[in-house]
Amino acid sequence: MNQELLDKLRVISPEERKILDGEARVEKSIYTADDDFIVDSRQMLDAGKLIDIRPHTRFVRFPKHRHNYIEIIYMCSGTTTHIINESTRVLLDTGDLLFLNQNAAQEILPAGEDDIAVNFIVLPEFFDRAFLMMDERSELREFLVGSLKKDRSFTNYLHFHVSEVLPIQNLVENLIWSLVNRQPNRRNINQTTMGLLFLQLLNHTDKINQDDPGQHEQNIVFTAMKYIEENYKTAALEELSVRLCEPAYYLSRLIRRMTGKTFKNLLQTKRLNQSAFLLTTTTLPVEEIIASVGYDNTSYFHRIFREQFGMTPRAYRLAHEAVNSQDTGR
Repeated sequence: MNQELLDKLRVISPEERKILDGEARVEKSIYTADDDFIVDSRQMLDAGKLIDIRPHTRFVRFPKHRHNYIEIIYMCSGTTTHIINESTRVLLDTGDLLFLNQNAAQEILPAGEDDIAVNFIVLPEFFDRAFLMMDERSELREFLVGSLKKDRSFTNYLHFHVSEVLPIQNLVENLIWSLVNRQPNRRNINQTTMGLLFLQLLNHTDKINQDDPGQHEQNIVFTAMKYIEENYKTAALEELSVRLCEPAYYLSRLIRRMTGKTFKNLLQTKRLNQSAFLLTTTTLPVEEIIASVGYDNTSYFHRIFREQFGMTPRAYRLAHEAVNSQDTGR
């Protein structure tokens, strides 16, 4: 990280000064006015803001708490130890990223002066542009969105070991620099940067922490979805089983439990979405499109396409051509 930026983040805060002067605990009133320790975005963010940062409070054990926003923690230097949901220890090393959704209970062990972490305080709507930058029909995208939503219970956090991935490090540093220096037009810049960060993270799902069994399972599902995204024409559960060295029956049950869909459902959805994309962006004959997404039975394809989109492939193409011509004529 840029040394000038790191020096700014290293400065002892007024809260930390009180701790060093003998205050033995975190000043709860800084974070919430409620009896329950739920860190409140209304106290962390100025009115109208969707995102901000604050350096993590060092020198004291941060007690168990939740957030009514999405928190992203980036380890600028040193290490911190986080206890998630009272049982899972997550060690953040320099360059690591930790995403916490609103379900996660978090406790943090005391950090030293050189253990510098930045907490991103993010309202869910800040991610709108980031998610639009991803393939909006991608099941992998939907899984990531679900990981950040409060109403999904299969995962409360995402821990990425990405210190060696230079594009990710650069993007995170850009976000921090923009927020610390209050860059003009920073909302647009930061939302776009977050989108680029997510696109990079989707390319590095192998960097998700596998020490915790829940995270290991999640990593398997990420890998399965990425496999479908990249190999939809020929993808098969048996081949995935060989790649992951996991039994096919185990993968099948795990995918269904964590996504609500079978491997076959996910593959079919990807193939149909890809065919819809080709229908609206190319002039390829329908028969060539059917073959290109992995189907050799045209009547079966037409049936499932109609079930998915409510019309035939030809009608779908014509409908989108009409919409595009209207947009061009405005």
